[in-house]
Amino acid sequence: MSTALEKEFSKRYGHEPEAIYFCPGRINLIGEHIDYNGGQVMPAAINRGTWLAIGRNTDKTLRFQCLNFPETAALHLQESYTKSGHEWFNFPLGVIDRFLSEGHDLSGMDLLIYGNLPVAAGLSSSASIEVLTAYALSDLFGNQISRVDIALLAKKVENEFIGVNCGIMDQFAVAMGKEKQAMLLNCDTLAHAYIPAAFPGYTLMIINTNKPRALADSKYNERFAECRLALLQLQSVFPSNHLCDISPAQFEVIAPFITDETVRKRAQHVVTENERVILAAEALAAGRAEDFGDLLYGSHRSLKELYEVSGKELDTIVDFAGTFKGCIGARMTGAGFGGCAIALVKDDRVNDFKAGLTLDYTVRIGYAPEIFEAEISDGVKKVRP
Repeated sequence: MSTALEKEFSKRYGHEPEAIYFCPGRINLIGEHIDYNGGQVMPAAINRGTWLAIGRNTDKTLRFQCLNFPETAALHLQESYTKSGHEWFNFPLGVIDRFLSEGHDLSGMDLLIYGNLPVAAGLSSSASIEVLTAYALSDLFGNQISRVDIALLAKKVENEFIGVNCGIMDQFAVAMGKEKQAMLLNCDTLAHAYIPAAFPGYTLMIINTNKPRALADSKYNERFAECRLALLQLQSVFPSNHLCDISPAQFEVIAPFITDETVRKRAQHVVTENERVILAAEALAAGRAEDFGDLLYGSHRSLKELYEVSGKELDTIVDFAGTFKGCIGARMTGAGFGGCAIALVKDDRVNDFKAGLTLDYTVRIGYAPEIFEAEISDGVKKVRP
């Protein structure tokens, strides 16, 4: 891909790029909607993502072009920027704005981007482009920003420039991912460890519902607010900084202090999902794939019934997986409201799974899903030179 991108960059801008960078997307194996509640999550970078060809110019202009979208922008280099509309270039522009606000000297730049992640599908295409841009700027202008700080900077962009109250998981996973390793990440302290993500005899599948969802326009921020309300009410009887500081046993005792039933359900999901992550890490480390798969199903039930962020499309996928002999676990991944699911399928049943799910989903939903195998990969990197 990098060679083709380099040629296209030269064609569009009239000079060769100085460098090409790649940043993966991510799946979250388990631990959904607890990253902004101080919990532990288990993401992994994948072998699909975003490429950036970049080169400096001398006319103090920021030029943005993308092979995936027709919208372009050419902006004079200035001290700060604000988000304008919903165009894709707001994501790299937000990173540039953050660099400028933190005192980093930048020049005019020509950027050309290409990605093979499904957009708005819950595979962190936004975090991929944010971390990609930050890593490239750090390298190109010699800022030597650490990967952890790049993840934190990209999160600020998502929160303050784009306007989504996400946690740190997505940015951290694509910045810090390791090949064939799942990451156990404490979203409060950023303490993290790597666990070999080996599923002997099984293939990790990603199923895109082909129903896009936009986090900023969805109920994501509403769930964020509900969790904050739950924590506020529980703090009157149980001193804690995050919902995930509370164990399931403790929650059973203090849950009645949450006055609204819906808010109580949201908190129950958060507390129990955090526990599932801990159990999943133990199962993965011990090579207990079937136990891991059971926890995936449990996670989906909680997201569907308690957190209410699933939907007909995602439920259709998980329902089929639950009846397919050879699939030991499945769940929605990402924020929900559409997007993607994951499934663990026996190696020799992958083709049957694809065919059966495609037929069942198409009959029930009216159009086909996209199904592909996932390989766990390294985080952001320089491709050339």
